[in-house]
Amino acid sequence: MSRLALAVLLAGTLLAAPAQAQTLRFGLMEDPDALDPTFARTFTSRMVFAALCDKLVDIGPDLKPVPQLATSWSLSEDEKVLTMTLRPGVTFHDGEPLNAAAAKFSIERHLKTPGSQRRGEIAPIDTVEVVDDLTFRINLKTPFAPLLAQFTDRSGMMVSPKAAQALGDKFSTAPVCAGPFKFVERVPQDRIVVERYDGYWNKDQIQIKRIEFRPIPDGTVRLTNLRSGQLDLLERLAPNDLAQVKRDAKLKVGSTVELGFQSIVFNLAKDTPLATDPRVRAAFEAAIDRNALNQVVFNGEFVAGNQWVQPKNPNYVAEYPIPKRDIAKAKALLAQAGVKNPVVNLTVYANSEAPLVGQVIQAMTKEAGFDVRLQATDFTTALDLADKGNFEAYLYNWSGRPDPDGNTFSFLACKTPLNYSRYCNPEAEAAMTAERASTETVKRKAAWKALADRTQADRPFVYLFHRRLLWAFSTKLSGFGEYPDGLVRYTGLKLD
Repeated sequence: MSRLALAVLLAGTLLAAPAQAQTLRFGLMEDPDALDPTFARTFTSRMVFAALCDKLVDIGPDLKPVPQLATSWSLSEDEKVLTMTLRPGVTFHDGEPLNAAAAKFSIERHLKTPGSQRRGEIAPIDTVEVVDDLTFRINLKTPFAPLLAQFTDRSGMMVSPKAAQALGDKFSTAPVCAGPFKFVERVPQDRIVVERYDGYWNKDQIQIKRIEFRPIPDGTVRLTNLRSGQLDLLERLAPNDLAQVKRDAKLKVGSTVELGFQSIVFNLAKDTPLATDPRVRAAFEAAIDRNALNQVVFNGEFVAGNQWVQPKNPNYVAEYPIPKRDIAKAKALLAQAGVKNPVVNLTVYANSEAPLVGQVIQAMTKEAGFDVRLQATDFTTALDLADKGNFEAYLYNWSGRPDPDGNTFSFLACKTPLNYSRYCNPEAEAAMTAERASTETVKRKAAWKALADRTQADRPFVYLFHRRLLWAFSTKLSGFGEYPDGLVRYTGLKLD
């Protein structure tokens, strides 16, 4: 190579380096589903939405709501009218203004679009009225305590009415929101690329110019890419890899216990002993040792649990502590049900962790007489099977919401979007209606107790544990904060 050619090459490298340094390469555990906040339902899609779509309100580290697109709000004395004021001067990525009419459009889209995954989250909304350019009023059918908490996630994400109307059901192919980054491209199973939106209302706090989200389901491969410098940040580091990452001077770790749960969902619509007899489901649960499962698969880093919130949550129903494993009880329950050696087809995600959980459960329940057969399925296919009811049991992850209503209603209320178990019970429904209707702590705790009374008897779910969400990232990345919802905030992030 000539000296001139070498000089040109080196110059080009030096010029390219600063631009590359401001590209955040983020390793995801799965390829996200639809990039449309009305229809999306996965944890990984929320990672991408945190860059694309601001919400009416966010949550702080203490789980309390803080302003984002809305700067203030007030609730009427009868708790049936919520008035919100929007931040002035905000625009969507297509330049359209975020005003009260756009907020009304987005909320009604979440509420009324066929197939919306948000419908159950905000169902008590009756109407949305525009008061003035930056003020809108939400009229509720009944008081609805979790409404602000719902607006901290996808129900509170605003989309451009112009883009949504133009793209129709193709909106997810080119989403237009009001977040710090705008959509550039998506190559399924390979990458999602977003770039900084120069018109962002808080642009001075956005230092990263470009984010490349890269789905890498294998945790070992994801970590190898981080250690080799091909990634700058990864989510859901495998607990067994935590020690080696802590020893690596070039890497840092962040962690929080998730708001959600990891569980086994039983499809009660199937004509199987597991589906038709709660004693069989109780036997299945009695055969599982949650603490041993945590130690074997997750190096003891996760939190064992048996409810929709973890044991340290103030809304945990203390009357139902985590049960110990009891094989004799499991066998006795199967005998009472007149069932011998029931076959259970358990759907698990085809990633580096879920099959291991399935194998431990398979071995534990075998001692009680169950024949568990694992069906490893890719992430999006598993969700599709759950939607259609084409499964018997499903090892399911839910990332959680600040209010326990977000961990219960959409799964346990009749005919709600995430009711994969096909569970429908009037007493459970009444309990959830009661917790939604009051902001009083005592009344809500009584409602959670009533819901636990019913679901502990019926067992549409077996709750197993709550993940400690672990991030690993390069020491070149600064400004990283840990939030209880497990999502990355891109405000203040910087790559050196």
